[in-house]
Amino acid sequence: MQRGGRRVTLIEADDVPRGASYGNAGHIAVEQVAPLASVATLRNAAQRLFVRGGALSLPPRAIRDWLPFALRFARASTPARFASGRAALGDLLGDAIPAWERLLHAVDAPHLLRAEGHLIAWESPATAAIGRAVWMEADTGTARVRDADGADIRLLRALTGDRVIDAVRVDGSAQIADISALLERLRAAFVAAGGTLVRHKARSLVPQPGGIAVDAVGMFGNVIVAAGVASGGLLRPLGYRVPIIAERGYHLQAPVAASAWPTETPPIVFEDRSMIVTRFAGGLRAASFIEFTRADARPDPRKWRRLHDHAAALGLPIGEDAERWVGARPTLPDYLPAIGRSERHPGLYYAFGHQHLGLTLAAVTGERVAAMLRGERADARFALARFGGRRGLG
Repeated sequence: MQRGGRRVTLIEADDVPRGASYGNAGHIAVEQVAPLASVATLRNAAQRLFVRGGALSLPPRAIRDWLPFALRFARASTPARFASGRAALGDLLGDAIPAWERLLHAVDAPHLLRAEGHLIAWESPATAAIGRAVWMEADTGTARVRDADGADIRLLRALTGDRVIDAVRVDGSAQIADISALLERLRAAFVAAGGTLVRHKARSLVPQPGGIAVDAVGMFGNVIVAAGVASGGLLRPLGYRVPIIAERGYHLQAPVAASAWPTETPPIVFEDRSMIVTRFAGGLRAASFIEFTRADARPDPRKWRRLHDHAAALGLPIGEDAERWVGARPTLPDYLPAIGRSERHPGLYYAFGHQHLGLTLAAVTGERVAAMLRGERADARFALARFGGRRGLG
């Protein structure tokens, strides 16, 4: 938007944001074309429950939050809706890495994107046979799955004490090398281009003649709601139906020497453990879990304990003193983001609900919002109108 000549104010509650895109794997996951809202996900959900050793957590105390969402999720998982969702996500993901390349070139930080793919590893012949078959047949968009080569297998076995017996490599995906450095570079570029940062937690939007008031911060001709899980609370009073939920993830991160985990190691998905491990400039991070609950619910220490156990079993250099994080992915029932403009409230735009793909789709989403502000047509597949609500709110 700034490159288009607009003056931009960013209203951000936290001085150092630590949301889902900060805390998850840093993986630019262009291979995840298939929405999680699918018949296959419903069929396998029971096997993936946390109580059975999996990553899916449905806390009984949060049933009022996740049960209505689960029913909407089931309705969004029909073959027809899955197919249309896959096409929509594929269109976005196809431009995700080029958009990141354009953005990082503009802020003179192309080195922060490592487009070197990632590895998916298994620890038993049975799970390797199943997982390999699934990935070789999967629609992975612009990414391509192939056998891991000899060097990949040797690296994996060296890192895990021969626990890994098989793996595939995904070419065409990427990662952010240093998320903290990315945040600092984007913020510096934003301010240098005349942007204004306001430390404030937005609580209400009030449409008025000539603009939209955001609390006592001020009146703006255009407002883009990009507040993650909190976006629903901002838009519902205006008549929008926003069935969003906090899908929380957990991570552990520890400093690591290059001798223990080479800096050029790509992200590794340990699929038997539903865990991804990423080497960042600041350390080694293990991330996992899909926990449906309130964003502000007390963290579940069992999740960190299980990550510790997985790391120990694999011989990873992540000890008991590792940094702990929990954060909420903003997820809508059909696993598509909400990107669009309001037809009823002039100047009101939105971009949120990117589930596991927030970092992946950040740059291309920014380009699409900027295009809408230039008057280009919004993609109706991502409009909030798909959830109902008052007419003309999409």
